[in-house]
Amino acid sequence: MALLLKPVPAARGPRWIADAFRLFGRRPMAFTSLFAVFLGGALLVSLVPVLGALVQMMALPLLSLGFMIAAHSALLDGPVHPRQFFEPLQGDPVRRRALLVLCVGYGLAALVILLIVDQVSDSAWGRLQQLMAKGESAQAEIDALLAEPGVSWGLILGATLGTALSVPYWHAPALVHWGGQSVGQALFSSTLAVWRSRGAFFTYMLGWVGAVLLFGVATAFVFGLLGLPQLAGVLGVPGGLVFSAVFYISLLFTFNDSFGGATGAATPETSELNPPA
Repeated sequence: MALLLKPVPAARGPRWIADAFRLFGRRPMAFTSLFAVFLGGALLVSLVPVLGALVQMMALPLLSLGFMIAAHSALLDGPVHPRQFFEPLQGDPVRRRALLVLCVGYGLAALVILLIVDQVSDSAWGRLQQLMAKGESAQAEIDALLAEPGVSWGLILGATLGTALSVPYWHAPALVHWGGQSVGQALFSSTLAVWRSRGAFFTYMLGWVGAVLLFGVATAFVFGLLGLPQLAGVLGVPGGLVFSAVFYISLLFTFNDSFGGATGAATPETSELNPPA
């Protein structure tokens, strides 16, 4: 299909999050289960030495696209199920090949970033995992590790390089799947779209920071009133699942506003959960 690149005003950023939460509210269990299935599969893959981590990272573009397909379906009152992760691989072989190339490229680039960060931080990630496995008895050692200058620089460098990698890949899987673009064209179009709508993505980022902080403060406040502040962390796991699912749902709205919508999906004017007639 033909896609039209559109600049998006900054005010749309928080709306993407709000629309995603509203769509999640339609199918909360389905979307949460969808992310839980992917998370379970990722954990199983991680058990494979060396290659497990690479396969995990390679699968992320398909995760984002699968959630967009599921969100598109839910937006039009269709089903939400784990098979939608594999739907992009069952169609046109040219698009399937392009998606696989995107996955491999993303996985290799992410691996390079991890190696660079590991080098800068003097293998801090591996040491942190070992200390965390010891439990609370190693808390002092964990605090000392996090205070190392190399760890701070490693985190900053990792966040910077990770953000740079996410820009060309943000819309790329959807541009291949719905727009039929080549790998190079999709990466370029995604980069251009994010840059032209950088104000919206900035407020989108701020919106997520605010939502997470609000959740943490509200949880601590409620459990504090109940006299059980130590139980506030209990909601961390389900809260993380919900926020992760909603984040991936929101990708559809960023795409709809930037390119006029997926095939049959809502346009920017109808992206507030009002499917077109």
